[in-house]
This record gives sequence, structure tokens and C-alpha cells, in this order.
Amino acid sequence: MRIAVKGRNLPVSDELREHVSKRFRKIERQVSELAELEVEVFEERNPAIADSQVAEATLHLKGVTLRARDASRDIVHSINEVSDELARQVKRHREKRRKRRAARAAAADPPVAAPPTADGEVVVEGELIASTEEAPPDVSSAA
Repeated sequence: MRIAVKGRNLPVSDELREHVSKRFRKIERQVSELAELEVEVFEERNPAIADSQVAEATLHLKGVTLRARDASRDIVHSINEVSDELARQVKRHREKRRKRRAARAAAADPPVAAPPTADGEVVVEGELIASTEEAPPDVSSAA
């Protein structure tokens, strides 16, 4: 995964870049090497805004773009919150893809009947389809 750290109204130090790469390692293991992560950190210059340190992360994956934004009093805390939020989104996205893939595979494969068992029963995916056992005699007609 390629990581780009940008700063707006805020200098981006090597220490901050290292912290970003450390926090996003969990996500890096879950996504493709071709994924691109853009982390933008900036400071709101309005004195009325207490949470002025803002971090925004945009993760470009194949076919989808995930975004997260957080503001707090400390830029490191904002980065931590953004990475946690993005990790949740990536996990949810991966689970969706897995479910879709499993559903498509199940729909494409028709159920296959197993060979008859020793007592003559045919079972398809856990359900009894046919049995060659003779039915018990009808008790009501014997009288």
C-alpha cells in the first residue's frame, strides 16, 4: 500500500510520517499492494473551534473509495481515531466481498447427489431425497 501524507497549515515531520505508517500497518496487511492511502493533516485556524487538529484519510481500493475524518485537540489522537475508523470500514468491506463471493459460488454450483448409501438412501447436502426401504404395511386395511 502506498501512503502519502500531506499537511495543510501544518508542517509534516518525519516523526509524524512514521506514526502514520505505524498506525495504518493493520490496514496495510488487509488490502492490496496497489491500494493508495492519502492522509491529510491540517489545523483549523478558527479560534472558536476547540478541536482544531484535523486528520482525513482516503483509501483508494479497486472499485471503492473509503474515507474517514476526525478532529481533536491533538493531531496524533486525530490520526489514531482516523486509522481505527478506516480499519472498521476495511473489515466491513472485506466481509461484504467474502459473502458475495460465497453466495455467487453457491448459486453457480448445483447440488450434487451423493451415491446411495448402504441402506439405499440418497442424500443431497444433508437432506434425504429418496429411500429404497419398503414402506411399512398399512394397518388400517388389514382389519
